[in-house]
Amino acid sequence: MSKSGDSSASDVIESVQNNGAFEKAARAGHFVSGLLHILIGYIAIRLAFGQGGNADQSGALAELGDKPGGSIALWVAFVAFVALALWRVVEAIVGKKSDDDSGSVMDRLKAGALAVVYIVFAWTTFGFASGSGKSSGKQNASMTSELMGNGFGKFVLVVVGLVIIGVGGYHVYKGVSKNFLDDLEGYTGKTVARLGIVGYCAKGIALIGVGALVIAAVFTSDPSKATGMDGALKTLGQQPFGQVLLIVAGVGIALYGLYSFVLARYARM
Repeated sequence: MSKSGDSSASDVIESVQNNGAFEKAARAGHFVSGLLHILIGYIAIRLAFGQGGNADQSGALAELGDKPGGSIALWVAFVAFVALALWRVVEAIVGKKSDDDSGSVMDRLKAGALAVVYIVFAWTTFGFASGSGKSSGKQNASMTSELMGNGFGKFVLVVVGLVIIGVGGYHVYKGVSKNFLDDLEGYTGKTVARLGIVGYCAKGIALIGVGALVIAAVFTSDPSKATGMDGALKTLGQQPFGQVLLIVAGVGIALYGLYSFVLARYARM
């Protein structure tokens, strides 16, 4: 393709990125993510008191769908996640709109990785909106069982577990270092900082637990251990002082949800 063709394509993508309606739809994705994290936190606290539920995205979507107007809310959530995923795809191609230049290679890779995450969120949400949603924990355990059928599959699972642990560790680092404030456009009040610190650390620790369970499933030949966030939180609840730990984890994840509301308004896009 000619340089003029490349420039033309880039101009089109940048014009899409400058569309106000597109940006608002993408910001709505942060809001929906926040709402789901609050629901996950609520379910985790509910589990601490002996009640049922799945403390993960599928459980939160099921809770949302059961509320009055839940079906409409699920379709709105699906559209918002699709918009945020597409926004991240655009960022991976041309960089952030708020950057003076096209951004670093690392920033673009991060945007691409986040696009994949939100595509998965959108797909899961579509399942619940269309009435075919399934438990994430059961799907994870089933996939783990299939991969554990051979040596290469086990290797893949260990790598996946290590990656999840790494992502969790990065969340903790981002919370402790307050690097998340760089994602905001000048809004660095103390309340926001505290929400981010607690929220990122809580989510990071939960992700570390998820990754550890994936690896444990491989070495114990028990795929039922690899049930994602729900499994990690329920395992936490089985430890000494498990009820207190679950409540603390639930509150932390819910606070991450509140911070996502801040992102919906003040994120650098």
